[in-house]
Amino acid sequence: MAIKIKKCSLQDLQILQEISIETFNDTFKDQNSPENMKAYLERTFDSKQLEKELSTISSEFFFIFFNEELAGYLKININDAQSENMGNESLEIERIYIRYKFQRKGLGKHLINKAMEVAIRQNKKTIWLGVWEKNENAIDFYKKMVFVQTGTHSFYMGDEEQIDFILTKTLI
Repeated sequence: MAIKIKKCSLQDLQILQEISIETFNDTFKDQNSPENMKAYLERTFDSKQLEKELSTISSEFFFIFFNEELAGYLKININDAQSENMGNESLEIERIYIRYKFQRKGLGKHLINKAMEVAIRQNKKTIWLGVWEKNENAIDFYKKMVFVQTGTHSFYMGDEEQIDFILTKTLI
């Protein structure tokens, strides 16, 4: 089993867009209306939007490969790129998605470890993320990775307000 993590660049825009739409759709389509899914996917994973995110100095994307096949990705933010004002000592995991056929192979743990590695290198004291309150599998995974709930925030899926738990992990 060969696992490789590679930082994304602008040259990866199209494949990033494809895996973003695929993994988000696979994860949430059954719990959301087709209209709200369509609106969210078109806004969030528009090529111009992803190009802007890839060009933001305070954000980084990483692909994870399993036996040479693209299996998922991670997006992290620091400083003013964070989706909540958590301060300059925090790093946000904004997106962590694994393709369905690669789930339960430990790849999420590799991506969390990558985020921690970047955070430690940049002298961050905490990492945090938002996870939908109804995404029980993800919540269980993050708790195993020693994240604790420290708050909530609103997340909009199209025109529907949903609640995300804010989970935080302290780094030493």
